[in-house]
Amino acid sequence: MLAGINRSDQLNKLKESIIWDMVIIGGGATGLGTAVDAASRGFKVLLIEKYDFAKGTSSKSTKLVHGGVRYLANGDIKLVMGALRERGLIFKNAPHVSSVQSFIIPVYSIYSKLKYLIGLKLYDWLAGKLRIGNSAGLSKDDVIKKLPHINQKNLKGGILYYDGQFDDARLAVNLGQTAFEHGATILNYMEAIELHKNETGKINGITIRDTENQGTYRIHSKSVINATGVFVDDILKMDSPSHKNLVRPSQGSHIVIDQKFLDGHDALMIPETSDGRVLFGVPWHGKVLLGTTDIPINEHMIEPRPMEDEIKFILKTADSYLNPAPKREDILAIYAGLRPLAAPKDDDESTKEISRDHKLIRSESDLVTITGGKWTTYRKMAEDTVNMAIQVARLKDIPCRTKHLSIHGSTPDVYHAHWNLYGKDYQAIQQLIQEDDSLRELLVEGYEYNAAEVVWACRYEMVRKVEDFLARRCRLLLLDAKASMIAAPKVAQLMAKELGKTEEWIQEEVNQYIELAKRYTL
Repeated sequence: MLAGINRSDQLNKLKESIIWDMVIIGGGATGLGTAVDAASRGFKVLLIEKYDFAKGTSSKSTKLVHGGVRYLANGDIKLVMGALRERGLIFKNAPHVSSVQSFIIPVYSIYSKLKYLIGLKLYDWLAGKLRIGNSAGLSKDDVIKKLPHINQKNLKGGILYYDGQFDDARLAVNLGQTAFEHGATILNYMEAIELHKNETGKINGITIRDTENQGTYRIHSKSVINATGVFVDDILKMDSPSHKNLVRPSQGSHIVIDQKFLDGHDALMIPETSDGRVLFGVPWHGKVLLGTTDIPINEHMIEPRPMEDEIKFILKTADSYLNPAPKREDILAIYAGLRPLAAPKDDDESTKEISRDHKLIRSESDLVTITGGKWTTYRKMAEDTVNMAIQVARLKDIPCRTKHLSIHGSTPDVYHAHWNLYGKDYQAIQQLIQEDDSLRELLVEGYEYNAAEVVWACRYEMVRKVEDFLARRCRLLLLDAKASMIAAPKVAQLMAKELGKTEEWIQEEVNQYIELAKRYTL
């Protein structure tokens, strides 16, 4: 049986007289990866997240583990090679939440077919020993067989290539568990409210507030790491009020539709839309994700909503490639994520001109800030960040250990028998059902999520709110927002019993969740 992360036990650690080696602000992909890296090297690590783990960008990706075919077209060979290497490591270290995905690019001219085939052969070659498949040209009949709903007018064939797919929020949770198992203290719903400095102006600690009970804690640390994604500038301004913004957020929007619109195992890749962007149609947990668009925006928020123009753009693009094509009434969920891209030097509005690589910054106060990058390269970003923190805090130079570190849930003796793409131990869940048969009850008709999974998530995955479970421990909010609203009262009741909450808490949680879920519907 797994050792659950008990939040009360984690809070008690804050009351001890510990001088932490590293305090990490931010519980998304980068922060959690950094906690795993630092804890596995033996450092004393505290990670805090203002909301729930991966609530922001890290749970709202296109669910791809990829090198970036588009970046290859832009000539960014180094970036692509690094991402392909990290893609291979994710497959090795977290096979329970990642898998190889085949993609098809339909082509409507012989020139396009030749261009994309040459480019993707290079893409394969750059992966080296971590290659996961061989790209190949497809005839028109081959494409129609694999994508029966593809627009056949002027179709000349296609290109088959391979990349990766994963469950972003589930990997984030497993990273948190991995960090905990290596000795890290991790807390969601814990906000950074003040940075502390010594007489020379160097950061030596932080004050944090528990947003559940409003308790505050003064934390002493040898280094502080700002890994807050699109919110890094907020922490940098806490350090220096005159700081100029480092990040230019880019919003990616997605719609979720029934799998019947692709009707197969292959994903659709549209390499050049009407305005030059890339669009994917990806099978995921029995549905299809269409996205992502990618547009610069001037503000950041924790719950962005796809803009109406972007939804129309996705549907219009799909209409050019699929027959029948999805309509507004076919959309099961919509969602948007913000990417923390390094701000351009001028006012160029194109996201093509904004760096996709990550950036590390050491402030005058010795605050370490990591920003940019993408999910696929989270491990390398974490390695670079910990290396800088070691230098800043003059810690023992212990080598990185994450290249071959198995992520929680991926051990071979457990993975093959009991784990699936959701990253949950179904043996443990079945044991709960044997102990209490009422936990067999499904949360909502049409989906296999059951009551035991809610109990399991409360005990082992630090679920504090209904949203935590329906949005990130299972993915029902992103798969079918209206179905998730139906499930919410049952989830709240189960959580209240497990966490010792009141009837008032149940009603408040359900109301809050319904308001949130409405943002994921049209």
